[in-house]
Amino acid sequence: MSLREKIEDNSALVCVIGLGYVGLPLAVGFACAGFTVVGLDLDERKVKSLQEGKSYIQDVESDVVAALVENGVLRATSDYDVLRQVDAVFICVPTPFDEMKAPDLSFIISAAESIVPRLQVGQLIILQSTTYPGTTEEVIMPILERSGLKAGQDFHLAFSPERINPGDKTHGVHNTPKVVGGLTPRCTELARALLSRLFGHVHVVSSPRAAEMTKLLENIFRSVNIALVNELALLSERMGIDFWEVIAAASTKPFGFMPFYPGPGVGGHCIPVDPYYLSWKAREYDFYTKFIELAAEVNQDMPYHVVEKVSAALSDRGKALRGARVLVLGVAFKRDVDDARNSPAERIIELLLERGAQVQYNDPYVPRYRVGRDVFWREEVELESVPLTAEALAASDVVLIISGHTVYDYNWIVTQAPLVVDTVNATQGVPGRDAKVVRIGAPMPKPDHNLG
Repeated sequence: MSLREKIEDNSALVCVIGLGYVGLPLAVGFACAGFTVVGLDLDERKVKSLQEGKSYIQDVESDVVAALVENGVLRATSDYDVLRQVDAVFICVPTPFDEMKAPDLSFIISAAESIVPRLQVGQLIILQSTTYPGTTEEVIMPILERSGLKAGQDFHLAFSPERINPGDKTHGVHNTPKVVGGLTPRCTELARALLSRLFGHVHVVSSPRAAEMTKLLENIFRSVNIALVNELALLSERMGIDFWEVIAAASTKPFGFMPFYPGPGVGGHCIPVDPYYLSWKAREYDFYTKFIELAAEVNQDMPYHVVEKVSAALSDRGKALRGARVLVLGVAFKRDVDDARNSPAERIIELLLERGAQVQYNDPYVPRYRVGRDVFWREEVELESVPLTAEALAASDVVLIISGHTVYDYNWIVTQAPLVVDTVNATQGVPGRDAKVVRIGAPMPKPDHNLG
């Protein structure tokens, strides 16, 4: 039976390498669509959790995983030999950058090298990990062809970027359109056929490079626009303008405007990383992405501005940052998620520690959080989320809101805390905030010394 026939009757065996925030939803999605799926990950804790029917990712329900495992359509393993038996392989491993902001493809390369001795004639390999244009053809293909099999003839190769948005209850794998580009028209068609069994719409592009660039465009678009509002927020502070009011007003325009919001910096698995992937690759062509790099620089500077904002707010109340008790609310990279990868909270906490502050944090979604082991704070520090109590709020010199989780009662927090620095406008509409809440993108309030 051909691979196309297996795809059409759901008998194709699918393997997902990398069971993180991208891979696990994909594996569960294909299993729910009627395919038998094997999840492959070297992290034995993830494998054990899935074998027990438990999810470790907020967006994937354990009840769903348990039912799929019990029905035998989803299993997990750390043994790469399972690849000898499968028809399609998705590579969903991390693609971080190193300390010098250069792409780190070690996880992709390791996955590809592990496929080589197990690659079968007729298999379909789809890379999903975000990377620079050319990775599929210049890095993955030569590695896989060490097997003696030729890409586009003996096996099929394509790139299809992930579009996972952690915490998004509206857009998931079933209703988010997919983009795919294959090495050959046949590769593209097989990848499209498989993806269309799960995704409502699959948009075909001419090559893996076009698909790789598509993903970078999507995230760089967000990075640049976030940088724009971050820069305007800083200007608005100096001009005595509430920039949040300005955004709300501009958002009433029904065309030609899309609201983006300032904050403490950018985080997650894509926006802080992707601009550097393209900038690095562009240098090969004697091209320098000044606009993109400037946006990354603006966003990267926001944690420093937050710390200065905290210091200024304390100073206005006769307190120094050194020795101050700072309670951080939320270390996830955005509100209502358990994903703390590349969160601006990391740099903010390190800078606060470097300035001599005493830092604690609370996050209902992130029970432990590590910072340090870098040039900003040499020592590795593992913090544990402290209970959010009236006593903890009152004992702090300043409460710093970073993630803006909606589970927080901001009315209560503002009432109990002596001083609040709000980086995401989470306290909007809270009575009495003008006297004790300092916000990014807004004029510094005049302190009521009777409150502190």
